Amino acid sequence: MQNPVQPQFIKQITPELSLYQYNQIPVISLQHQVGSAHISLQGAHLFSWKPAGIEQDVIWLSEIESFQQGNAIRGGIPICYPWFGPVKSPSHGTARIRLWQLTDYQIATQQVRLEFGLFSEDHLVEAKMTMIFSQQCEVIFTHYGQEAAQVALHSYFNIGDIHQVEVQGLPTTAVSNMTKQQETVPSPRKINENVDCTYHIQNAQTTIVDNALQRTIAIAHHNASDVVLWNPWHKATSGMSETGYQTMVCVETGRISQWLKQGEQVSAILKVRSVL
Repeated sequence: MQNPVQPQFIKQITPELSLYQYNQIPVISLQHQVGSAHISLQGAHLFSWKPAGIEQDVIWLSEIESFQQGNAIRGGIPICYPWFGPVKSPSHGTARIRLWQLTDYQIATQQVRLEFGLFSEDHLVEAKMTMIFSQQCEVIFTHYGQEAAQVALHSYFNIGDIHQVEVQGLPTTAVSNMTKQQETVPSPRKINENVDCTYHIQNAQTTIVDNALQRTIAIAHHNASDVVLWNPWHKATSGMSETGYQTMVCVETGRISQWLKQGEQVSAILKVRSVL
């Protein structure tokens, strides 16, 4: 099912970059020989990426997402910052529901680099999100605040069928975010129930094996202290249809247990490969 929101063209920035309006939210659209991408300026939120030659989007977006200003987009790569989870209000921090600015872009033949900044009321930079598109996608978050902060790149990946997916590269112990208890889990990990857990693993290299779409998605978690695995299964989830869980899995890149200090970065490199 296609998303019901119809984008409205606002402005051409360069031949490759355009500004659109998705209901209440401004969106940067990239159309380039290396592929296509869509980034909401609310949250510097990548919600679509198709590298050249790839038919199915690598990133999952809820088919009922309404793009309401002030509401977190369900899908894509939300930036949970400066805190993770419901420890304060709003849950997962404010960065994903605030407007960021496109502060720089560099467009070359084989690569596109976009830079987004989050600024305080005093016009001081709080954080930066850099996205580098080629045959792979690299997203780099930089924390500029004086106080230490948590961050998670809450990446939703588009899959063919959750019943035919396994996630490789994770250890056999994780902390359940529902019970707060450490548990022993299988590796590789298959998902057949509500899964919400945090793996405390440094600089992990994980792979989603998607047998339905006959491809793998590799995620390199650089300078990360944690990987979160999430799929709500049948649990009712805001902004998601009853069957939405069947075509998504979240493999998140985080600095949750080890907070970021001023100037520190965390990044994820995404690579998709057909196994036909």
